[in-house]
Amino acid sequence: MDTFTYTTRPEPATLPLPRPRPRRRPPRRLWGIAVVAATVLGGGLLADGLGVPGAVVLAVFAAAVGAWVLTPVDDTWIALAAVCVLAVTGVIAPADLFATLGADLVWLLIAAFVLAAGLTRSGLVGRFAVALLGRARTVRQLAHLTVVALVVSSLAVPSTSGRTALALPVFGALARALGDRPRVVRAMAVLFPTAVLLSAVSTLIGAGAHLIADQLLRDATGEGVGFLRWLLLGLPLAVVSCHLAAEVVLLLFTSRADRRLRLDWSRDALVVEPAPPSGPWTGPEKHAATTTAAVLALWCTEPLHGVPPALVGLLGALVVTMPPHGEQRVTPAAALKTVPWSLLLFTAATAALGDALVSTGAAGWLAGAGLSPLEHASPELLLVAVVVVSTAAHLAVQSRSARSSVLVPVVIPLAVAAGVNPALAVFASTAAAGFCHTLTSSAKPVALFAEVEGLPTYSARDLLRLSSVLAPLHVALVTAFALYAWPLLGLPITTH
Repeated sequence: MDTFTYTTRPEPATLPLPRPRPRRRPPRRLWGIAVVAATVLGGGLLADGLGVPGAVVLAVFAAAVGAWVLTPVDDTWIALAAVCVLAVTGVIAPADLFATLGADLVWLLIAAFVLAAGLTRSGLVGRFAVALLGRARTVRQLAHLTVVALVVSSLAVPSTSGRTALALPVFGALARALGDRPRVVRAMAVLFPTAVLLSAVSTLIGAGAHLIADQLLRDATGEGVGFLRWLLLGLPLAVVSCHLAAEVVLLLFTSRADRRLRLDWSRDALVVEPAPPSGPWTGPEKHAATTTAAVLALWCTEPLHGVPPALVGLLGALVVTMPPHGEQRVTPAAALKTVPWSLLLFTAATAALGDALVSTGAAGWLAGAGLSPLEHASPELLLVAVVVVSTAAHLAVQSRSARSSVLVPVVIPLAVAAGVNPALAVFASTAAAGFCHTLTSSAKPVALFAEVEGLPTYSARDLLRLSSVLAPLHVALVTAFALYAWPLLGLPITTH
């Protein structure tokens, strides 16, 4: 008889059943934003003289501001979601929403970034920075020459983030050359983003917030500031504020001995990567410099020839990317990769949101509600209030463009009701909102220079120390320009 051997299969081990995951509840801040938006909507519907569209716009506006301030959600996504809600509810027409993507300000930004890419790729920016900073013989000279370089760069390179990207290699070269002077390195680390942010006011393309403010002003009053007038008003403020900031930084972060030490640069002390060209100017450098100079000249002389700045910029972008494309010439594809498309979408969406606030009367109603404490105030006092609030706004709304989208639609009717020139009020608000140095998260340049790998930079305490001195000076300086300098330059305080 055959013998069969039976084996029993071991019973599988009993595995514990997975516990059901608890449902993730929306954070309390989201519930808070929803409650605030619903309250604003209800109050707007009951308010006299506002109407349903105005109430909806105010509710969406309140929700967007709350999301910008309280949530880590991308600012562009929030802005796009807000205008989509307005389009779905019929407050704005879909055609008007999509038209903002083709607005002049969007094309102007695209053209400016392409021009900046051509200028950078040619090596001219690096050559200029090394040649200028290499002339410094003291730490104070180095600080002020850095300010000069960054103010000049603001005329050709749009966006504070773009100029920060160009400035980081230069700062790295300075930090390596000044490695035995840590206090000086820290001071320069603070100065670079400070000057980048304060110099942006010099030109209309210095920040996306400027284009939003100018577009909202144009839509509300029929006349914007324009490139030439912005340059005339903003460049003096940029120069004064940046050099003042340089002195503040030197006094706060360096000793008297540091400032007195002489800088003896060796021939290869400043090593910038990628290395800029040496010797005579190359063909690509001449081409980029000539094109940029021609575009700036045409922007400044718009009243004479009447060609819109966006078209001038587009023609310049075509010229700077024209073939043949050598090692130092930028191609159209490479230049377009440098364009921050997220910023463009954010700019278009926030402009549409601002237009909706103005067109529905919501901004006027909101300004009227906020005017009661200032109804007997003088125009000068109103301007001071606008400057103070706009300077402090960076503590709540991190994005510079978002701050303009929040402030400008309210400032315009507030200024009109108080008898203040709306162009002056908008320009003062936008200039004041350029201060964002208190926290690392307040601005991208501040964040980028706080995390330079392998190089000593600054701490959160350093930023608070700087802001405690520079913020009051910034308020006083912008107020002084608004009350005394800009009226002399053709921007009166009142419209009478």
